[in-house]
Amino acid sequence: MGKMKTRNLVLGLVALVMAGSLTACDDGRAGAEGAAKQLASSLAALDVGSLTVEGKDASAANDQLKAVFEGLGAKPSVQSGDVKLDGETATFPLNYSWNIGSAKWEYSSAATLKKSGDKWAVQWKPQLLAPELSEDETLSVKTVPAQRGQILGAGDAPIVEDRPVFRVGIDKTKLAANQADASARAMAALLGLDVEEYAKQVAASGPQAFVEGIVLRAYTPEITEAKITAIPGGASILDSMALAPTRTFARALLGSVGQASAEQIEKSNGALRAGDATGTGGLQQKYDSLLRGKDGVEVVAKQEAKSEGETPATKVFFSSLPVPGTTLKTTLDLKLQQLAEETLAGVGPASAIVALKPSTGAVLAAASGPGSNGYNTAMLGQYAPGSTFKIVDSLALFRDGATPDSKVECTPTLTVDGRTFKNSEGYPESSLGSVTLRDAFAHSCNTAFINARDTVSQDQLESAAMALGVAVEAPKLGADAFLGSVPGAAEGTEHAASMIGQGKVLFSPLSAAIMAASVGNGAPVSPQLVLNPEAQNSSATSTPTESGSAPPSSASASTAPASPPSTKPITKEEAAALSDMMRAVVTSGHAGFLAQVPGAPVGAKTGTAEFGNDDPPKTHAWIVAVHGDLAVAVFVEDGGLGATTSGPLLKSFLTAAG
Repeated sequence: MGKMKTRNLVLGLVALVMAGSLTACDDGRAGAEGAAKQLASSLAALDVGSLTVEGKDASAANDQLKAVFEGLGAKPSVQSGDVKLDGETATFPLNYSWNIGSAKWEYSSAATLKKSGDKWAVQWKPQLLAPELSEDETLSVKTVPAQRGQILGAGDAPIVEDRPVFRVGIDKTKLAANQADASARAMAALLGLDVEEYAKQVAASGPQAFVEGIVLRAYTPEITEAKITAIPGGASILDSMALAPTRTFARALLGSVGQASAEQIEKSNGALRAGDATGTGGLQQKYDSLLRGKDGVEVVAKQEAKSEGETPATKVFFSSLPVPGTTLKTTLDLKLQQLAEETLAGVGPASAIVALKPSTGAVLAAASGPGSNGYNTAMLGQYAPGSTFKIVDSLALFRDGATPDSKVECTPTLTVDGRTFKNSEGYPESSLGSVTLRDAFAHSCNTAFINARDTVSQDQLESAAMALGVAVEAPKLGADAFLGSVPGAAEGTEHAASMIGQGKVLFSPLSAAIMAASVGNGAPVSPQLVLNPEAQNSSATSTPTESGSAPPSSASASTAPASPPSTKPITKEEAAALSDMMRAVVTSGHAGFLAQVPGAPVGAKTGTAEFGNDDPPKTHAWIVAVHGDLAVAVFVEDGGLGATTSGPLLKSFLTAAG
């Protein structure tokens, strides 16, 4: 029995300690400190329903606690400080810490406990929750948006800046009330708006209102100033808005900014909330955390209005200033980017123009045409480069002892392991037979280059491509890109196909431009787009993105090997020999139309790359060129012949670029 009594006594003590509920275990400090800690943890849990409360009913105190803090959308951390005892009264601070957005709000309030029988009762007052809080006040958070960082072009030219616009709509001060509905419907029809919806907006607006229907960058043949003002109350107000040069300017490359989607909010780990602006796609998404900056916050309490019609006063309890976003500096030349987009405007299939500055590697333009449907074909597309790859072949041949004047065999057809290769339709008979490498290059003789397959191994092709800056890392680019893929091993027909830029050889328009730029520079070019080192270092390394019409490839900015010791960079002498042959494409080959481009002489190489299983096969159209300190690649998916499809686009671009 003695053992049983002892056991019951121990269990009773354990139960008493576990109950904890503000019961004074003794008349001294331990009970008060325990009660203070329990108050702090109950406030942190936003639930004081089980505490002994004086000054307010416990249930009402609990309701007030929840109502005061509900608008903060978070729970605080609350710690009780040193307890001071004065007879049956205990006082102590409550130290609150809140994470509000990206800011930390910390403060202390004063709490009092009084002995009530064998318990410590909380002396309830609103100031327990926050100093200076009054009855009937609740706290809420107001976001103070940070100014988003700009993306700048070459020479720090702002891409997005204030540009003139016309705000078009109905000015209700200029028409009788009974005309408003008819005018609203006529304006909606003119502007292509939902007629019923716009009529409702006009009806719901006051008699002094201007009800905006649409914002135009400029009048169009369909929407002219005369047509607007012909509608009673119709008005067009000149204003300005922060806009890019055009609605679609470099959209695939830069991305866009809009309200965060539910998916983006979920993935942000609390960094984004409903209503926040965030980047989608391109540089806006890649550098979003930098560009977005940090919003400021205000914790405010509204007081009840004391009389009807009085605006309630707002008390600010806490505020943190917004931190503006970082400005992202790029090498984009606004004039050349816009020119590239205008050049591609009428092209139906996916297309791209990429322009680089060979002397620096600066990406001056990376335009994807309207047929790309928002995809960054210029930098992420993966396509067989066709005969533009003969630049790589030729470098490999030079390294095996050939020169532009070396003789090669150009036959009408050539069969390798049962597969027949031929030259393009209309190949000149005068360039068949034993011809110089320069002539075979100028007219793009497939059989001559495939005939050289025993001289040039697949790993020599890979090495020559890397010597030209292709399929190697681009540490200065600062943007996602596919940088080319050239297999290091291939046999038979696959090796033969590689010699004419087919098989498993894949380029993006960017990598084709890098190849041409390395010839122009006389040394390998590493492309650069984003200039701020602090932005660049914080971004992830580029990764490949698969294009819809090409097989996946592992070679990318993040996975491509750095040049191995055996890969010797292209030399000035090798580049001069390649430049000689690229010039021959213009002076005696099938890009003679480029001879009329003013300024420095143009050197070029066309490419027509077969794909798919059709008979005859479909082809992608390529051309690359060097024009002074400008290297350009033009690509049209399923575009036919490089010379007849991409060539005229290149001529137009180079002529206008000046």
